[in-house]
Amino acid sequence: MPQLDTSTWFINIVSMILTLFIVFQLKISKHSYPTHPEVKTTKMTKHSAPWESKWTKIYSPLSLPQQ
Repeated sequence: MPQLDTSTWFINIVSMILTLFIVFQLKISKHSYPTHPEVKTTKMTKHSAPWESKWTKIYSPLSLPQQ
């Protein structure tokens, strides 16, 4: 079984780490980051709920009437 032959493990592990390092460096270098990001102001808006409140009530099992 070739998996048990540990003589090639070092070469495989080092080549895998080197390949992943190079691939990640290439992927990261392709991103362009903004130099001066703009600050956006957020305004709170009041939204009206399109549903009725009686259908959105959450009942706790302990608050239900005992049967």
